[in-house]
Amino acid sequence: MKTSGKFTPQQISDYHKDGYVILKGLLNQQEVENLRDRAKSDREMDSHSFQRDDGTGAKVRLSLWNHPGNGIYGMIARSHKVVDSVEQLLEDEAYHYHSKMIMKEAKVGGAWAWHQDYGYWYENGVLFPDLCSVFIAVDAATVENGCLQVLKGSHKLGRINHVLTGDQAGADLDRVEEIKKRLELVHVELGKGDAVFFHSNLLHRSDRNNSENPRWAMICCYNAKSNNPYKESHHPQYTPLVKVPDSAILEAAQNAEVDSESWLDVNSDSSAKGLEKNRN
Repeated sequence: MKTSGKFTPQQISDYHKDGYVILKGLLNQQEVENLRDRAKSDREMDSHSFQRDDGTGAKVRLSLWNHPGNGIYGMIARSHKVVDSVEQLLEDEAYHYHSKMIMKEAKVGGAWAWHQDYGYWYENGVLFPDLCSVFIAVDAATVENGCLQVLKGSHKLGRINHVLTGDQAGADLDRVEEIKKRLELVHVELGKGDAVFFHSNLLHRSDRNNSENPRWAMICCYNAKSNNPYKESHHPQYTPLVKVPDSAILEAAQNAEVDSESWLDVNSDSSAKGLEKNRN
């Protein structure tokens, strides 16, 4: 399919080989600053946030929403440069599965266990792992503040069994330890506005933030139209996505348009309920 995506043929090849690809400067300086200012002053987002215990007592705070609105969050998730780039990787029409803001605060932000997104989303009736997540750095992501870690090429392993550890879905640790002996572990350090696009079966995690700097990130998740879930869950079935020009990102901030998001209640998380029966 023809799109105006940002990836070269080599980058698309790297994505299919490695399970991820980094796109520097997906958001320009003004766009990411507007996003950062909006997110960190957003009382609605703050009031609808919840925490995930990492199993050690440390917690990561996040907010989730399914359908993108008309403010800056929605304009980013609907922009051609994001959606068209996802469609290059999925080789299909993409629809918005959900977005989230990960708020890993300085000194207290918890870790994320090794997991695959599809290990979680499988419970939602999604038959194929034809989903892609776009992790956009709102703050610089470094080793010190708990940047994303990935096992390069691990998306080729297929879906690994997941169970709940603390409040998080984690991959079978015995299997992960063996995988780590064979695959390269990469710390994905990003500057503000940089993004990493990754496959739903890519094993990834992050450390606790022990630094003086916050590590916020916006993650937009997309499913392929042909991969429409066979049953309803707390995330949407195929819903056509209305794309917008990239210029709409700055226009949303200038017009002070506020996103009217449908915030997700953590108690409605059906994939977590599906994993509950496998808890150790």
